[in-house]
Amino acid sequence: MNKTLHILNGDSTAEILKQTSIEGDIVVWREMLCEGPICNEVGSDEFWLQRYRYFKNELGVPKLEYFDKTIKEIIKLEDVSLYDEIVLWFEYDLFCQVNLMAACTYLLESYSKSVNNYLVCTGREKNKEQLQTLADYPPESYPKLLEDRIKLSRNNLLFAKECWEMYVENDLKKLKEFNFNQQPKFAYFQLAMDQHLERFSKSNGLNQIQQKILEVIDENKLDKNGIVKKMLKWQRKETVYGFGDLQYFNYLDKLKEYYSINNEIYQLNEKGMSIK
Repeated sequence: MNKTLHILNGDSTAEILKQTSIEGDIVVWREMLCEGPICNEVGSDEFWLQRYRYFKNELGVPKLEYFDKTIKEIIKLEDVSLYDEIVLWFEYDLFCQVNLMAACTYLLESYSKSVNNYLVCTGREKNKEQLQTLADYPPESYPKLLEDRIKLSRNNLLFAKECWEMYVENDLKKLKEFNFNQQPKFAYFQLAMDQHLERFSKSNGLNQIQQKILEVIDENKLDKNGIVKKMLKWQRKETVYGFGDLQYFNYLDKLKEYYSINNEIYQLNEKGMSIK
């Protein structure tokens, strides 16, 4: 019987997978590489040091907690020679697609012809208007998702690495010109990168997310939690960011110069009103 390793996009997917008959070991990719400093060499000392600092200084996550939840998990991929197949489970959004690029890049370091790599990536589905996340599928649907998995060649992994390095460089002109659709097996790289382009500042100095937060503040009388809930609803309907509440709280905190808070309710100040 084949020995399988499942690399999952998050803990919620792990909980669903455990409710199925699917066998194999699990690694949860607990990172959000679409935010914060990164470098080409995934898993290098410099890579982890940058991530340590970001999680501690920007998000308040202690170094030991980050090590236990993220590094200890991901470094299990340094040697995958005991497995016959590796299955990557990710989704269509920017959050997942950047992590997928990084995961493929990392797997190249220990690539072996004896280990088959596969991808399960949810998104477009027949008769569904909205793009589907892994959480949209009940446990009984997971065996069919696995059955329909896509085999990834070494050439596919190399292309994912090229995309990762393009993302790390983060040059606006190059990102616009590069064709992320070159390999159909990665059906959502281009969609995710098109969304990423919206995070570059516009003429008023704000990007799409920052502008939307100010609009939400202007149009509603909400506290911090209410603003973030609005942002989460907006992103699912109108974007493919795939962010969690932690990221939107961080974006909101960094916009302090544009609003004031009265009895926990946010409202735009003069500067915020001038650019809404």
